[in-house]
Amino acid sequence: MSTTRQDLLQAFDTLLQPARFKDYGPNGLQVEGRVQIGKIVSGVTASRALIEAAIAEQADALFVHHGLFWRGQDGRVTGWMKQRLALLLAHDINLFAYHLPLDAHPELGNNAQLGARLGLQATARFGEQDLGFLGGRADGGSFASAEALAGHVKNVVNRPVIQEGSPHGAIKTIAWCSGGAQGYFEAAIAAGADAFITGEISEPQAHCAREMGVAFIACGHHASERYGAPAVAAQVAAQLGLTHQFIDIDNPA
Repeated sequence: MSTTRQDLLQAFDTLLQPARFKDYGPNGLQVEGRVQIGKIVSGVTASRALIEAAIAEQADALFVHHGLFWRGQDGRVTGWMKQRLALLLAHDINLFAYHLPLDAHPELGNNAQLGARLGLQATARFGEQDLGFLGGRADGGSFASAEALAGHVKNVVNRPVIQEGSPHGAIKTIAWCSGGAQGYFEAAIAAGADAFITGEISEPQAHCAREMGVAFIACGHHASERYGAPAVAAQVAAQLGLTHQFIDIDNPA
């Protein structure tokens, strides 16, 4: 089974609705490859390692969260950019990238998928463009402490986490937003969160967490965003009768 590049793009756009978002780079088809597509490889970032792995798996299309082009970047095709583009073009591989639309999808996006793995259920959204998720444990329970929640997150994502701030009492209301969403912390506090989970922490958030009595848990940018791309690509592949494979290129950041 195969489909055309245009039909695949339409399927991704219909599902993720990129026109709804103000983003930091172009969503959709970033590099044009062959017209007929039978196999999709998904991953987090369009790194050279992922592109090489997709070539080895004879992929026709690559679907990622972090593409090649970002607002304000140096536009010259040199160094790492030349190397990545050269590989894609030489092997006629299509590159599809969706950033904020992939974070925000209510069922298949990074936040929804991270929440599902953590056993969390969202009841509201918060923050700019409603990217943040707010809710609690799907079983209706709570975590005994911030340390207990941090330990749970560590076990789920299978990597060390950073925890700052220790609220008094149980952790009931939890906010989360994948990736580099540390700037959403104050909005999470305003929304009533006892704890906030994201990928990264910057210097100001540690002080804010200690002073506000709200836990901040950083579990890694990559670790928090490795679930959306395969979920979306798998659904679209099944819809169009294509083959799909997720390749996770490890990244400690």
